[in-house]
Amino acid sequence: MEKRININSETGTLEAILDENSSNKGVVITHPHPLYGGDMENTVVHTIASVFKSMDYTTLRFNFRGVGASTGSYGEGIGEQADIESAMDLLHKMNVETVVLAGYSFGTWVIQQLVKNKSLTNRLILVSPPIDFMKFDETIKMENLDFVVVGSNDEFASSARLESLVEAWNISTSYKVIQGADHFYSGHFSHLADALSGHL
Repeated sequence: MEKRININSETGTLEAILDENSSNKGVVITHPHPLYGGDMENTVVHTIASVFKSMDYTTLRFNFRGVGASTGSYGEGIGEQADIESAMDLLHKMNVETVVLAGYSFGTWVIQQLVKNKSLTNRLILVSPPIDFMKFDETIKMENLDFVVVGSNDEFASSARLESLVEAWNISTSYKVIQGADHFYSGHFSHLADALSGHL
């Protein structure tokens, strides 16, 4: 059952929703851009959480600093990396052995920034990295990048360009394009869920 919790962080606390499962698998889910209304209540974030829950994962979605009841202010992607680490630490303290990082939109960019700065062993799943809106590192190797999904009509990510980037990041990463879907997946939430659950 979902419950609202606070995660201790360097800025104070992060507002979060935890849905605990008895397995030793968990996922931390990151949300869209805080300056454009992104938060953990986003429908795509909900969809990602629902799929992982159906696969017996403990799910943890949270508001980045300055969003909702999370303390602090927008950290330009730097502070948000620490927020992700705080969320991961919580799951590890709960004895969750395997923690996946799953991001949507801006949340994928923060995950890549974290990968650049830390040696992570976490499995990574990226939903709609906004490569035409934000600067992603084209040269970094993301050894644990497992799955990337995007809509064919995503206005912030050319699916053809993203495919070439994914190949550069990790040639063995699975890549899926959902036909007809835009960046927000309106009318395509079930197709996104099917893509994620089919991969998992």
